[in-house]
Amino acid sequence: AGDAVTGLARYLQVFVLVPVAVVLLVRDRRGARLVLWSLVGLALWQGSVGVHQYLTGTGALYQGAGIRAVGTFGPSDVMGMASVVAYGVVAATGLALGTRARRLGVPPPEGWGKVLAVGCALVLLVPLALSFSRGAWIATAVACGVQLLLAGMRRAVKVFAAAAAASVVLVGGLGVGAAALQERLTSITQVAEAPDQSVVDRYTMWAAATDMWHGHPVTGVGLKAFPAHRDGHASLALSSGSDTQGAGQAFRRQPLLSPHNMYLLLLSEQGLLGLLTVAGSWLALLVCALRRLRRSGHARDCALPACGLLLWQLVNFLYADIGGPSTVLTAVCFGLAAWWALARDGATAPAAEAGPR
Repeated sequence: AGDAVTGLARYLQVFVLVPVAVVLLVRDRRGARLVLWSLVGLALWQGSVGVHQYLTGTGALYQGAGIRAVGTFGPSDVMGMASVVAYGVVAATGLALGTRARRLGVPPPEGWGKVLAVGCALVLLVPLALSFSRGAWIATAVACGVQLLLAGMRRAVKVFAAAAAASVVLVGGLGVGAAALQERLTSITQVAEAPDQSVVDRYTMWAAATDMWHGHPVTGVGLKAFPAHRDGHASLALSSGSDTQGAGQAFRRQPLLSPHNMYLLLLSEQGLLGLLTVAGSWLALLVCALRRLRRSGHARDCALPACGLLLWQLVNFLYADIGGPSTVLTAVCFGLAAWWALARDGATAPAAEAGPR
């Protein structure tokens, strides 16, 4: 009962209280851009720490070397820095694509802002790659790709070609880490043929979550009850935990307490009722945000990153769930997407642009 109450409070905090606070505090595009640039700034800081860890070999242990960039989150939360940096990439990409040039040229503030956003997005690709987080890579590629398509097909084709060329240069210039990065990237398409232990554990926990749902299809096994029911539904292929070491932390065995899939976590712990309620609200939010994007006009500099961040989160939930310090940014992203999807049209313009009321 105590764990269930804790879980309920956590869900309310992440998916209700913090997003509502963001909706109430963000009043116009200026406020939204401040939040977006804050995400980019935080990503640059965490990314710089991660790159330093890779270059000096002081990151989390990966294939026997301390080269995995984890920022200040440590090896016990390897998705922390990856999520923060990915938020920065998506936000910067949306800010760059959403700034439209005028016929007679772009005014200096907007023009420099677009150049800065493009530069930040490109720079942040380096620590994102060094995080070795396959889930973050996939979610970022999907979110940025959709933003590009929404901004225009011709531009999308050009950027996709440039990104492919840049990725070749990036991987080729990483030196020692190129082999590890290439192996990690290749493993995305080989999970069904020769999966590593982390993939085996994930598939096993997914199967266990599905089995829990089969036993309790409507309401699930209860909030925060997955760890208690895991061993009764998991096969012998599941390992006892994940090994973590490096970045200033001694060797530690990290227990596997969730299926690392937010949708399956909802399904196993809250059943169909919980999945349809929670995930259904996210889908409705995405639909509303995309509908407003079609008629956004001058506010695309906020519309694209808001939709991109929400889409990134929904895709990433296929490989991760809430947990760790970076979860507060998850709540902020939901709040920013809710502000864009639900705000009145007049609220998307700064006071200086909105005119007299």
